[in-house]
Amino acid sequence: MISNELMEKLQKAIARELQVSIQYMWQHVLAKGIKAEPVGVLFRQFAINEMLHAEKIAERISFYGGIPTTQPDPITLGKNLKEMIEIDKKAEEEAVSLYKQIIRLAEKEEDFVTRKLFEQILEEEEGHLDKFSSLLEE
Repeated sequence: MISNELMEKLQKAIARELQVSIQYMWQHVLAKGIKAEPVGVLFRQFAINEMLHAEKIAERISFYGGIPTTQPDPITLGKNLKEMIEIDKKAEEEAVSLYKQIIRLAEKEEDFVTRKLFEQILEEEEGHLDKFSSLLEE
């Protein structure tokens, strides 16, 4: 069994993953401008990756007898490509912070499977953050 605190953080993580999977997919569709095509492809790839994260987190919540939330965190699209990337960079920074908290809490509770899952997800989220940061430097 896990603590209520860890379950709440897992639910927050899934709400966040649902948010960005929808957000990135719609940004993929709505992106305009000279760099819209390559960045749009990136949005699409990240959207699919985030949905896979949501699925893995949902499976973990279900393992502990919980029911995964179906409510995403608030979705923000942005008015142009630069604003979209800035919004997404902030979302990834928030994810990195949350997932580090989950890793520490899972370690404390000796939930090594959840810890390992979030270490893997954290690595991918840091890759997303790095890519969004690099795009803003151009």
